[in-house]
Amino acid sequence: MKKLVLAAVMLAVVVIILGAYTRLTDAGLGCPDWPGCYGHLTVPKTQSHIEIAENAFPDRPFEAHKAWNEMIHRYAAGMLGLVILAIFIISFIKRNYHSPVKLPFFLLCLVCFQAALGMWTVTLNLLPVVVMGHLLGGFAVLSCLYLLYLRLSDYRIPGGDAAMKKFAKYSALGIVILVGQIALGGWTSANYAALACVEFPLCGGGDDWVSKIDIAGAFSVPAAENYEFGAHTAEERMTMHVAHRIGAIITFIYLCWLAIRLYVNAASQMIKSMVIGLVLVLGLQIMLGVSNVLFSLPIAIAVMHNAVAAFLLLIMVKLCYTLYRKT
Repeated sequence: MKKLVLAAVMLAVVVIILGAYTRLTDAGLGCPDWPGCYGHLTVPKTQSHIEIAENAFPDRPFEAHKAWNEMIHRYAAGMLGLVILAIFIISFIKRNYHSPVKLPFFLLCLVCFQAALGMWTVTLNLLPVVVMGHLLGGFAVLSCLYLLYLRLSDYRIPGGDAAMKKFAKYSALGIVILVGQIALGGWTSANYAALACVEFPLCGGGDDWVSKIDIAGAFSVPAAENYEFGAHTAEERMTMHVAHRIGAIITFIYLCWLAIRLYVNAASQMIKSMVIGLVLVLGLQIMLGVSNVLFSLPIAIAVMHNAVAAFLLLIMVKLCYTLYRKT
């Protein structure tokens, strides 16, 4: 059971990375239908199938690389769903042997809802709210799987560290702040606003950019038939980008404060090691975010930015769980 959950955690990370790659290569509508691709279970390969596909979807010309990006992501997500189903079945069978049941059941419900979000992402033509929700759903599945893995792991802080439990609520708040920042990043990405500001640390254009801030417009959903490549104005996208940068500053300051407090007060080397890992991953994430701006969003760096966000969240989940349950 524990090994299966660990495999699911690793697969969930892969699914998040594939999802980011799909989004960044503009392949979110690489297959304009769901769950198949242009009316086929797999990507059309022969010329006759491609002609049939393009006749069925005249507004969506077939692009093989985008279709494959989309379908590989769907295959991996489907495999993850089956693994989570297996985890639930095993946990239900072993429910009399102190195996968690509620969390696997919640995971099963969550992954089903995540599949629905994946479908709506396509059928609603990349509606930003759905795209951001799909991103957050992926991070939620990953976090719950890792939490289940921790619950199945029998470990304790050597010698205990009861004095650290008072910091558990601060670590929980850190998770809330981090998830909020991930949501801002998802909103920025879903609305194609990652390059709305092309200078660092300011947005560019002297002080004029400040007067163009439009918070109400940036966090609204304009009416459109298709949201591919965005439907907001340049000013609204700039506001999204600035909000994400401000969120990054708030997240960085809070997590650094938390790390310092934990490191200074911890008697356990185990907690100190987690804190050091948190600071290193947080620093890497900030550098990747800055690099996205300075180098005009290279796909490799942008995908790593998503992946490192996932690892940062996992560290916070483990830290919070340890402070609540193991001190």
